[in-house]
Amino acid sequence: MSEAVLVEEDGAVLVVTINRPEARNAVNGAVAQGIAAALDTLDSRKDLSIGVLTGAGGTFCAGMDLKGFLTGDNPIVEGRGFAGIVERPPAKPLIAAVEGYALAGGCEIALSCDMVVAAKDAQFGLPEPKRGLVAAAGGLLRLPQRIPFHIAMEMALTGDKYPAERMAEFGFVNRLTDSGGALAAAKELALKVAENAPLALAATKKVIVESPEWSADERWARQSEIVIPVFGSKDAQEGPAAFAEKRKPVWKGE
Repeated sequence: MSEAVLVEEDGAVLVVTINRPEARNAVNGAVAQGIAAALDTLDSRKDLSIGVLTGAGGTFCAGMDLKGFLTGDNPIVEGRGFAGIVERPPAKPLIAAVEGYALAGGCEIALSCDMVVAAKDAQFGLPEPKRGLVAAAGGLLRLPQRIPFHIAMEMALTGDKYPAERMAEFGFVNRLTDSGGALAAAKELALKVAENAPLALAATKKVIVESPEWSADERWARQSEIVIPVFGSKDAQEGPAAFAEKRKPVWKGE
């Protein structure tokens, strides 16, 4: 893994930290490659159920490293897009733990996650129009799915920063914390999720993410394609057995 991205395991939780605090964790090629590698690890390991993505030094991510981009440093990973995540997030659940700024590409990274835990003084925004640019790394595609349409329009067209407390009112943020507490709260949430069977978690995410695109005629068949293998798994036998024996289940991811 790149030093621009730090990776730590906490049980079944993989904590991924963008580690460029001197640049407010702006995304360059090393960050993009590091995030992509970490997400590949998350998805490939049976003993990992969920990830937490955060930033070092009190800032989540201030977006693309514009200085690096001007010198040819490419923050895009083939097959995954900007920051190694926006076009293909992990199959397993991912929580954003946000302190400070999540702006431009940083906000789009948060939008690529499945849940958001943020400090009360954190700020979100898509300021690209203020620089003659467009939030093309998923911001315009995902934001109207996360918050009300007219608010998404205002946020995207003004380019203004929005405080985490207001974003929580819109349903964008799952949990608010005091300053400095986002990562601990995100890990607490992740550990709670990780108590559940990893195959069931991944299938649940897949259905929720993909089902809005399914027609009424195909939705049950498409869901069955995803969930039937889970019902035939070893973990599906372990869950009821653990319940009957009044013990915690031991998941294998199989």
